[in-house]
Amino acid sequence: MRTPVWFVVADDAGAAIPTLYVYTTADTGKAKRIRGNGAVRIAPCDARGNVTGQWIDALARIVTGEEARGGMRLLDRKYFPWKQMLGLFALFRSRERIVVAIRPV
Repeated sequence: MRTPVWFVVADDAGAAIPTLYVYTTADTGKAKRIRGNGAVRIAPCDARGNVTGQWIDALARIVTGEEARGGMRLLDRKYFPWKQMLGLFALFRSRERIVVAIRPV
């Protein structure tokens, strides 16, 4: 299933393969699927999910701790102020947020 997401490329100095970070709520279908199998395919797309480039195989994993906090900081910076405004609306819902790290293979 095609699911457009906000993402950020980590500044992995010297890393041959970059890490992408996305966030979602813990109860989404994509989060449940990644918990069971981290094999994913990624491609650039527009805001409606229309693919604009080639598909790439990748591995996704849910991260915690400092890596999750770092990924969320990068997302906050890239999508300022839109992500912060969405965060205000999220205060009225009690849904756990998670950060997913994705690395092309």
